[in-house]
Amino acid sequence: MNVSHSVRIPTMTTDYHAATILVVRFSVPKIDRMIDFNNSAFFKLSETDPQALASEVEPLLVEGEDVLSAFKGIRDSVIFTNKRVIAINVQGMTGKKRDYTSLPYSKVQAFSVETAGTFDIDAELDLWFSGLGTVRFEFKDKVDIRALAQLIGSYVL
Repeated sequence: MNVSHSVRIPTMTTDYHAATILVVRFSVPKIDRMIDFNNSAFFKLSETDPQALASEVEPLLVEGEDVLSAFKGIRDSVIFTNKRVIAINVQGMTGKKRDYTSLPYSKVQAFSVETAGTFDIDAELDLWFSGLGTVRFEFKDKVDIRALAQLIGSYVL
């Protein structure tokens, strides 16, 4: 869906006394399909078999890109490759429509991990992307968040 905007630009005629208005219309793509990274319900992720999701993203992978790790929420998934993070947002009632958000490691400015505790049993990974802001992934217990931090660090640092 595109959002239409109008801009009124005053222009002068050759006699410099009368002005006319030039109206320019342009469309800006509305970004409403991308994952809402502030919605933590999406991000209660559990580790899953990377090969189970590899076939889904295989057409998106570039030469030399490999799926290293995969996590699944209720409907949505996150895949870590050796070049980027791919977040899969399943949409609609049937789940046939999907949004694939590519988050390249080359745009990560910083990252942070929080391990699970006694009462707070979820682990968290925060990634700060230039031009996008912070992306937070929340993982259910039993996810080795330190190994994930090493994976991110090996490509970011």
